[in-house]
Amino acid sequence: MKKINRIGVLTGGGDCPGLNAVIRAVTKAAIIEYGLEVVGFQDGFKGMVECSYRMLDLKAVSGIGHTGGTILGSSNRDNPFNFHRIVDGQSQYFDESDRAIANLNKLGVDALIVIGGDGSLHIADQFYRKGVNLVAVPKTIDNDLSATDVTFGFNTAVNTASEALDRLHTTAESHHRVMILEVMGRYAGWISLYAGISGGADVILIPEIPYKLECIINKIHQRYEQNKKFSIIVIAEGALPAGGEMVVQRLVPTSHDPIRLGGIGNKLAQEIEDSSEIETRVTVLGHLQRGGMPIPYDRIISSRYGVAAVHAVMNEKFGHMVSLRGEKVETVPIVDAIKELKKVDPQGDLVRTARALGITFGDR
Repeated sequence: MKKINRIGVLTGGGDCPGLNAVIRAVTKAAIIEYGLEVVGFQDGFKGMVECSYRMLDLKAVSGIGHTGGTILGSSNRDNPFNFHRIVDGQSQYFDESDRAIANLNKLGVDALIVIGGDGSLHIADQFYRKGVNLVAVPKTIDNDLSATDVTFGFNTAVNTASEALDRLHTTAESHHRVMILEVMGRYAGWISLYAGISGGADVILIPEIPYKLECIINKIHQRYEQNKKFSIIVIAEGALPAGGEMVVQRLVPTSHDPIRLGGIGNKLAQEIEDSSEIETRVTVLGHLQRGGMPIPYDRIISSRYGVAAVHAVMNEKFGHMVSLRGEKVETVPIVDAIKELKKVDPQGDLVRTARALGITFGDR
């Protein structure tokens, strides 16, 4: 094995709180513990293809651990294995993976750390199979990566959603309304479930448990009979009615994850008003869940992941992702993290806890 002297790092996919803390940890651990040089590729995998980068030193990452976003930029539309270009006014797609690898070699990058979620890690695994010395760090507010207890960014997103519910409670009670909060999560209901329990929701709707409108209406009427003339509903963007389909907001063909979910909250609000004549309002949190400073938990786990990723590189644990298992950060094969999405167990402890608190999932 060639000695590691220079490593690369990039942030792929959607942004989330904690990215800068990982970049900081990778850079500091690489320099302080191993005397390495660090190359930061800009705008995710696009930077690898176009050889767009910046050198990272201790000054470059000073004071960024508590900040949101990513100093390197990110992109969820630039898959080197299916890279979009406009040629003669026409959209075309090319396999630019060899060009990206050539740029790594040109820059003398001996190993690469990819910080990303499901889509980015599928790309990372393809590069590993083409011979790139690569270690991954799990990132997504959706918390849907297998082989790790938690992804960084998730707890900050839950905190944002919980704070929103706290605020919606007061206006819902004042006006005797049903308030619906639509949160992100794609095909997994983790944000909705955690935020709903912590924020005192009456109804939690998640993709893993298809709902029935009549069950939701019954819950609202039941609360009215108890002189509780308002209800709070948290709905994941991927939630769907029994026998129905998820609401797709739009398609982005240039992205490796082209489906953009959204709009289920407004659909449900209209159905509730049509069925019950109870005034219903919708708040869509959207990218507020991705933005802002990470909470302390995410700053800490991001720092642990970043340091562990550098250690994994130096221990030649290529093709692996750093992972939280209990109290320990370990490494697991990337293929174990991406072979299936980690979804909420409809029979699991969290769902049972919510039901015991009187929360309905709209299924009964």
